[in-house]
Amino acid sequence: MKRRWKISPQNKELQRCLSSELNVSPLLAQLLINRGLVDSDKAFSFLSPSLQDLHDPFLLKDMGKACERLVKALKKGEKVAVYGDFDVDGVTATALLYSFLKEVGFDVDYYIPERLSEGYGLNCGALDIITHRDIRLVITADCGISNADEVIFAKERGVDVIVTDHHEVPEDMPPALAVLNPKQSGCKFPFKGLAGVGVAFNLIVALRASLRECGYFSNGIPNLKRFLDLVALGTIADIVPLVDENRVLVKFGLEEIANSARFGIKALKEVCRIRSGAVKSRQVGFQLAPRINAAGRLKRADMAVKLLITEDMKEATELARMLDSENNTRQGIERKMLQEAISMLEAEGLQSGAYSGKGIVLSSASWHPGVVGIVASRLAERFNRPTILFASDGETARGSGRGVRGIDILDCLKRCSGLLERYGGHKAAAGITIKAKNIEKFKGIFLDLLNREVGDEDLVPEVSVDALVALNDLNQKVVTDIGRLAPFGYCNAEPVLGVRGTHILETDIVAERHLRLKVGQGGSVWHAIGYGLADRHPLKGEGFDIVFSPYIDEWNGKKNLKMRVKEL
Repeated sequence: MKRRWKISPQNKELQRCLSSELNVSPLLAQLLINRGLVDSDKAFSFLSPSLQDLHDPFLLKDMGKACERLVKALKKGEKVAVYGDFDVDGVTATALLYSFLKEVGFDVDYYIPERLSEGYGLNCGALDIITHRDIRLVITADCGISNADEVIFAKERGVDVIVTDHHEVPEDMPPALAVLNPKQSGCKFPFKGLAGVGVAFNLIVALRASLRECGYFSNGIPNLKRFLDLVALGTIADIVPLVDENRVLVKFGLEEIANSARFGIKALKEVCRIRSGAVKSRQVGFQLAPRINAAGRLKRADMAVKLLITEDMKEATELARMLDSENNTRQGIERKMLQEAISMLEAEGLQSGAYSGKGIVLSSASWHPGVVGIVASRLAERFNRPTILFASDGETARGSGRGVRGIDILDCLKRCSGLLERYGGHKAAAGITIKAKNIEKFKGIFLDLLNREVGDEDLVPEVSVDALVALNDLNQKVVTDIGRLAPFGYCNAEPVLGVRGTHILETDIVAERHLRLKVGQGGSVWHAIGYGLADRHPLKGEGFDIVFSPYIDEWNGKKNLKMRVKEL
C-alpha cells in the first residue's frame, strides 16, 4: 500500500540557534524541533536524561496508604501475594515486586492467571486459592483497575488489595485499600504514561523510602537501579510513550540489560544471540520481549516470571530455551493465521478494491486466542484499517482489536458495547469478549460506525519524514549525533529521513520476507534492508525516492553506515 509522505517543515533559523547552543549538527537540531523541543534547556535535558529527573513517587495518589500497609505487613510477618498480568508488562512488574519484597524480608508469593481458562485481570477463583494460602494482602501488577467486583470478593474474605495499574480508569473504581494509577482522578503524579512496571517501580522506590524512615536498613539501602532491566523490558514491550519518566527508565534500563547480572536476562540474551555491546530498544521489542510474551500466549506466563527471578543459571538457561521454542511455535501459528485472515479478506474483495468496509472484523474457531492480537496488528498495519480478530469456541469468542492513526479503537468499542460481554484497553489496542452468536451483528454495527465517520483520506497511510537529505550529507558523526535521541519507541520514533532520486544498483531477498538493497546517490553507496518488502524484488535503475532510518552497523570491529528502508 502506497504511503503519503508527510514532510516536517524546516526551521532554518531555529536550527542554527539550537545547533550553536547545543553544539549539535543542524540535522539533529531539526529533529529536536520536530519533537517540540525548541527551548535549548529542555532540549539539553532530553539529550542528557538523568535518574534525578524521576518524579516523586509519593505524588501517586494512595502511595502513602500502600506503603503504610506494606510496612505493617512486614512487621507482622503477613504473607503477601503479587497478582500479575500475563503479558510482558505484567510479567516484569510481577518479577520486580516479588524480587524486591523477597529481598527486604517479606513472605511473598506470586500468581499469574492462565490466559485461556482465567482471562485477564483478577478472578474470584484465583483469589479463593490465594485466601486459602493464608495470604492477607494482594498487590496487583499491571491489572486490577477494572476489577471492582473481585476486589469486593477479596475484602469479604479479609484480604486487602493494593492495585498497581496504568490502564484507563473505569467509572466503577475498585474499592481497594490503595489504587496506584497515574490516570485516576485526583492523582498529582505529573506523567500519566507509565507502563504497569513503571507504576510498580515507583511503589518499590516509595516503599524503600518508608522502610528507611523506620530505620529498617541497618546493613545498607538496596540499590534499585539494578531493577531497571525489568522496567525497560516491560515499558518497551507495552508500547507506552518513551518520553518523560519512561525515557529515563528505559535509557538506564537498557544499560542494565547490556550489563545485567540477572541470570534470566543473561540466558534470554544468549538465545537471542545478543552477546556483547549496547542493547537497543529495537532488540528488546523484536527479540527479548516476544520470547517472554510467548509463554503467556500459548501456555502459562509464570514460566517467564520464573526465568526473571531465578538465582540458578542452569535453570535460567533451560527456561530461556523453552521460551525460545514457544516463540518459534507462536511464529508458526501466527503465519498460518495471517494467511487464513488474508484469504478471508480476499474473498470479501479487500485486495481487489471491492471491499467496502473501513474496518476489518474476522473470526475463526481454529484461531488461537493468544495470537489474535499479533495478527490483528499485522492486518491493521498492512491495510491501514481498524482491525478486530476473534477466536471462537462456538459459544464464547475472545478477540483483540488494533486501531490505526486517528481512530481510537477503545472509543469505537465503547460505542458498540451493547453486544460485548467485556472489553478494555486503550486507543491503540483492546481486548474483547463476546458471545459467538453475536459476532456478525457486532461486525455490522462496528463497520457501519466506521463507514459513517471515517473518510477515505483517513485510510491512506502516512509516513512522517523528519527531513529531506542527500546521502553525501550523512556520515558516521552525524548518524552518531542522531543516536542521542534514543531510546526510540512510541512518541519518540526513530528519525525518518527522505532522499530523492537515488539509483538502486541491485536487490535480493533475505529470509524470504526482507529486501536487501544497494543504493547510490552522488558518489555515495549505501547498503540497506527493507523489512517485509521482499515483494518489491527485483528493483534496479534511477529515480527512486526512499524513506529510511540511518544506522551504524558494527561487525568484526568495523563500522558501516546502513539504512533501514521504510518506503520507496
